[in-house]
Amino acid sequence: MTQLSSVKTMTRLYGSRASIRAIQVLVKREWLKLFNEPSRAVGIVVQPLLFWWVIGSGFVPSFRATHMANVDYQTYFFPGVLALVLLFSSIFSMITLIDDRHSGFMQAVLISPASRLAVVLGKIGGAFSIASVQLLLFLPLLPLAKISYGEIDWLVFILFAVLGSLFFTSLGFVMAWISPSSSAFHALMSIFLIPMWILSGAMFPLEGTWMSVFSVFNPAAWLVYGFQYSLINGQVDAVGVLPAMIKLIVLTLVTASFGVFICYRNR
Repeated sequence: MTQLSSVKTMTRLYGSRASIRAIQVLVKREWLKLFNEPSRAVGIVVQPLLFWWVIGSGFVPSFRATHMANVDYQTYFFPGVLALVLLFSSIFSMITLIDDRHSGFMQAVLISPASRLAVVLGKIGGAFSIASVQLLLFLPLLPLAKISYGEIDWLVFILFAVLGSLFFTSLGFVMAWISPSSSAFHALMSIFLIPMWILSGAMFPLEGTWMSVFSVFNPAAWLVYGFQYSLINGQVDAVGVLPAMIKLIVLTLVTASFGVFICYRNR
């Protein structure tokens, strides 16, 4: 009985070490793939930047938001661009999961002593770290958007940035796992994710339109709301910040848990 207990303890210990090692390897692998494909990183940064500059410049003369006095369009649009950076970076990082499954690398990881939870955490952790760094690259542009560093609620901004990135990486994991190919993954992204961002209030205010009903159920809208509150000082009602944060936390946990579930089903 004592020997059996010792064997079980050693097995659990070995499995724990293997899980930690698997998380480290998967995170490192995401960064190595990014460095080997610099065009991917450039596209994730340049595309939102062009969105902000071109669309922002075009809408400046005609933009009016009744709930944001003295805020021009480039200032209004910048929080939405930051949300777009997180969405693009988090989601596109998960395309590597499809490649890993087709190449056989993921199958090798799944039969290792590492737990399935470690596999999910490793992929999400790698995508999350990349998305966070790419978001940081946009912070020096805040003065160009007429946003003062000293007036930012940094605690709220960081909390929403972390929650938004974790949610989109978890959602990207689920979508990539159920997608048979990269083209199918892109189709899912076009059907769900881009409309999710467009209907988030990132590009234009939703108040007073029929589209405002989508903001109640749209996680991208919760993220944009948190960014607008923390970045555009005094222009966004604080009442909805805590509910938006709670909804993001719950949905992130549900999405990540579902990712672990579908990973365990692949035996």
